[in-house]
Formats: sequence, C-alpha cells, structure tokens
Amino acid sequence: MSHDPPTAPPSRAPSRNLYAVLFAVAIALVLGSLDNLILGVAMPTIVGELGGLEHLSWVVTAYALTTAVSTPIWGKLGDMYGRKGSFLTSIVVFLTGSVLSGLSQSMEQLIAFRALQGLGGGGLMVGAMAIIGTLVPPREQGRYQGLISATIGVAMISGPLVGGLITDHLGWRWCFYVNLPLGALAIVMISSLLHLPAQSVKARIDYPGVALLTTAIGAVVLLTSWGGVEHGWLSGVILGLIALAALATAGFVLAERRAAEPLLPLTLFRNGNFSLATGIGFLLGAAMFAATTFLPLFQQGAQGASPTNAGTWLLPMFLAMIGANIVVGKMIANTGKYKIFVIAGGALTATGFALLAQQAPDTSRLFSVAAMALLGAGMGCVMQTTLLISLQSVEPKNLGVASSTATLSRTIGGSIGVSVMGSLFTSQVSAALTDRGVGEAAAAVGGGLQLQADKLAKLPEPVRSAYEFAVAEGTDRVFLVAAALGLVVFAAAWFVREVPLAGAADSRNEETPVAASHA
Repeated sequence: MSHDPPTAPPSRAPSRNLYAVLFAVAIALVLGSLDNLILGVAMPTIVGELGGLEHLSWVVTAYALTTAVSTPIWGKLGDMYGRKGSFLTSIVVFLTGSVLSGLSQSMEQLIAFRALQGLGGGGLMVGAMAIIGTLVPPREQGRYQGLISATIGVAMISGPLVGGLITDHLGWRWCFYVNLPLGALAIVMISSLLHLPAQSVKARIDYPGVALLTTAIGAVVLLTSWGGVEHGWLSGVILGLIALAALATAGFVLAERRAAEPLLPLTLFRNGNFSLATGIGFLLGAAMFAATTFLPLFQQGAQGASPTNAGTWLLPMFLAMIGANIVVGKMIANTGKYKIFVIAGGALTATGFALLAQQAPDTSRLFSVAAMALLGAGMGCVMQTTLLISLQSVEPKNLGVASSTATLSRTIGGSIGVSVMGSLFTSQVSAALTDRGVGEAAAAVGGGLQLQADKLAKLPEPVRSAYEFAVAEGTDRVFLVAAALGLVVFAAAWFVREVPLAGAADSRNEETPVAASHA
C-alpha cells in the first residue's frame, strides 16, 4: 500500500505549486484528448501500412471500451490507495500502451495495445478531476475546471492539424511517440510538487463488481457497434448481447449492494443532483460525439472540404466551447450559482443542433458558423457544470468515485451515441441514394463512411450531387436526434436543486489539502 506524503498547512491564496500542479494535470488530460484526435488523421496511413481495413473501427472501439471499464476502477483505487499514486500509475500505463502501439507490426497488435492504452486513459480524466476536487474548495472549482476544460478544447482544435503534420513529416508511429515527452513532464512535476495527506484505507477490490461491470459495458459496446451493421437487430448474436448486458447489469447491482467496498456505491444515486448530473453527462457525451464525428462528415461528404479544411471549420464550435467554459467557471466562482448554466446549456445545445439539421450542400458558411458557435457555447456551459454538481453532491471521501462516474457516463454516452447515430446515418444515406436511383453512388458508399472528398470529386456530376444531398440528409437526421437529446438536458436541468457551494473560507476548506509550497 502506498501513502502520499503529509501536506503542508493549508493556504488561503493559490500557491505557485498549486498552479504548477494544475498545469501538470492539464498536460495529462491533453495526452488522452490529443491522442484520439491526432490518430483520426493518421488512420488512413496506418491502414495503408498495416492492412486490416475491416478492423479499423476496433482501433477506436478497443480504446473506448477499456477506458469506460477502467474509469470507475481508477476512481476507486484513488479513494483507497491515494489519488496521487493512482494518477501517476494511469499515466505510466497510458505511455506504455503508446510505445507499444507505435511499435505495432499488424492491425491486431495495434488493437491490443490500444486497449492497454485505454486502460491508462481511463484514469487520466478521473484522476485529474479528483485531484482538483481535493486541492480546490468547491466554490473555486468552477474556475479551475474551466481552465482545464479550455486546455482540452485547445487540444481538440490543434489535434487534427498536429496529426497531419506528424504523419506527413515524421510518420504515423510518432502519433504515439509524441505522448512520451509530455507524459514524462507530467510525471516529474506531479511527483515533485503534489503533496496530499497520507491515506490509510484497507484495500478491498470489488472483484465481482469489476467483472460484471466489464461484461455489461463490453456487451453494450459490442451491441451498439454491431447492431444493424454486422448483424441484424433480431439476429441471435444481438439478442444474446442484449440478454448478456441485462443479466450482467442486474448482477452488478446485486453485487454492489452486498460489497463491503463497492466499486460504484449505489448510495450515491440517492442524491437527486448526482443522479441528474450523471444522466445529463451521458447525454452530453452522445451529443459531443455526434458533433465531432458528423460535422466533418457533412463538410467533406456534402460540401467537398478536405480533411484539414473540415478540421478548421470546427474552430467556431471549439472556440465557443472554450469561451463558455472560462466565463461560466468564473461566474460560478463569483456567484456560487450553477443551475442556470445547465438550463442555458441545454437550450443552446438543442438550438445549435436544430439549426445544423437544416444544412444542405449549398448552406452558407456564415449559417454553419453561427450554428456551431451556439452548439459549442451550449456544450461548454453543461460540460464543467455537471461535473461540479457531481463533486458537490458527495462526501470528500467519495470524490474519486464521483468523478469516475461522471467520466464513465460521458464515455458510455459517447460510445453508444456514435454507434446508434452512425447506424442511423448509414441507413438514411443508403435510403436517400436508393430513392434517387443512383446505384453507382450507393455502391461507392458501400458499408461505411469511407468516401473522401478527393474520391467524391472524381464521380460523375449526377452521382456526386446525389451523394452530397444524401450525406446532408443523413447528417440532418443525426443532428435532429442530437437536438432532441439537448431538449432532454434542458428539461432535466430544471430539476437540479441549487445547493450553495462552499466558499474559500468554508470550514471544509480548512480540511482541504493544497499543493505544498517549497520555500
């Protein structure tokens, strides 16, 4: 069992070490955020070298699955053994997976090592947010979480461009190796600057809970990945996965009720705010994946943009998200109010998606920019506020598991959302092409979303035009569904109870550890 060194006396003013620790935490978050965005640009090159196009989606799915499964485990380990040690361990596991992924000689190896990388990735977000929750008083958390979220936003903006530059000039393997210097810097800074109180908690890993949760999430991810694509919804495989997910979920609930140290304490969900924040986070994950996945598809497939230009066109959404995160964080810190931001975020998210659902191949850039800005502002309002609500709704000893649950809900929401919406998009595009009687385009689309702008430009004009409108119809349907999710967030936000946040002078702050200052 590892123990964190004792903390220095609390300080009421943020110390230099606090800012340094938060900077190191932000670096670790960038590792996970930037990695996926960089890899998306490099995937065509990777497939060209390693082959295995039929396994392409599993490079992403393997990472998402292990991230989702390991997220609550990392949160529990942080509560039991110490948040510093568990966070550093997750970084090391992530870097090990990165190195092995870069050394992969086949698609099967890459999938396996991406799964290992995801195991570490599951601890990055949950560990970072738990550390913030430990170091910073609740009322001040909005400000710092806003800065962290802004850091992730910058990674979102720069990721595709960085990925393209690395792939073109250094090779795709460096998309993984680039994590090493950043991770090493984060490890050195956290090891030397972060000092938390010693924890002496008897370790009791909830092995039945881990196994059942892994089975349930794995079945759900496979269900949403295969359903309607590789297997019909009424096929034996899909029905078996549904049954397996249901049985594993029921078994998990029973196991958690009996466990002495449950992986996910079900008592947390007795708090209405915690349950609402978890559900809203699930919907937010689905909405974010819909935006980042299908906006580039619309821009490339319906408007003929290159991948680099498509990434650039996402800038208004990410800038609005960053701005909303910073502004909302400061307003929460100054006023202690947060419910209104979840309500406003749900309304803006629904409005943004509803406007995006009206797009066509000839839609003006100004219209799209305005819609994406509204969407980004909405998601920025909801993103950090729901996490703050989750952390505020539990006792300090459960900060890690609360943070892990919030991250888990968004991860699962994104995985399920993008799978369901992907099936909806594909079926809508195929139906639209069939209605227009354009067999060549339907054959070009095939079984997935593989048609690129350069290939699209080589199609005969009637076929190209039909495909552009079909893609627009498919993304419009997806954005309408996402708008409905935004409306659900808006409605659910009204039921959030406005609980006063503790201020910097609150008694809880007297017991809150801070980053030690080395004079």
